[in-house]
Amino acid sequence: MVIKVTNFERWAFMLTVPAGVVAIGLYVFPILQVLALSVTEPSFGLGNYVSMVRNPAIGRVVRTTLIVSAVTTLFTIVFSYIVAFALVQMRPKVRRFAMFLVMLPFWISVLVRAFSWITILRRNGVLNSALVEAGVVNEPLELIYNQLGVIIGMVHYMMPFAILLLYANLTDIDQRIIQAARSLGARAPTIFWRVWLPLSTPGLAIATLFVVIFSFGFLVTPANLGAGRVLMIAEYISVQISSTLRWGVATALSTTMLICVAAAIALAMRHPAFRSAFGGSQK
Repeated sequence: MVIKVTNFERWAFMLTVPAGVVAIGLYVFPILQVLALSVTEPSFGLGNYVSMVRNPAIGRVVRTTLIVSAVTTLFTIVFSYIVAFALVQMRPKVRRFAMFLVMLPFWISVLVRAFSWITILRRNGVLNSALVEAGVVNEPLELIYNQLGVIIGMVHYMMPFAILLLYANLTDIDQRIIQAARSLGARAPTIFWRVWLPLSTPGLAIATLFVVIFSFGFLVTPANLGAGRVLMIAEYISVQISSTLRWGVATALSTTMLICVAAAIALAMRHPAFRSAFGGSQK
């Protein structure tokens, strides 16, 4: 029996080798090329990293990215938790329809969604027209081509991912614990704050990490809803590569962002909540 298991493990390992080679060729090798360019273009050395630190324009881009990503993560997690919690409480038939609505955005291009938000949020768009006609405001609100518009678009894009991650966690919570709390006389708010929320910490942790990392790399949504007024790191790198041809600065910034994200993941995985989310030990 031990021999069969060993043979199976050996064959399973061999089957993963082709996928590993493809991953190395399509992922690791390009990253090494980016790292090499950051220290060789236009000349060998760490000049690109020095100029990146001293450049005030890059500092503004980094601050904008951090602010937009933090606000996006906050609203995404709050709204997604509400939806995921509601999904858990729904009847099966209603839940299936609600899950269909949650997954519907996956079938729509991010570019189409960005242009849809432009139609809704612009000065003469659907929302402003409705507010003006209803007498809520006297003149159209500035809802787009600023950080607010970018955050709205990013939250809308990230919510389906966060909802699914949180829903998977909430459905794993043993309902007998909830029933026990009710039988002991705990009211609904107490059950939520003392039982649901603590037990959903692993899901909140992994959803937060996912949204934060994804937000750092947003390109299409900020480019369209920000119209160049809200410049984030990904768009700045794209401009440096495609327009100004400053490959050294672009690759140095890309490498720095990659290292920061890897460090954030490594630090996050030291927390018990993250290890629990991946099925690891919480000790």
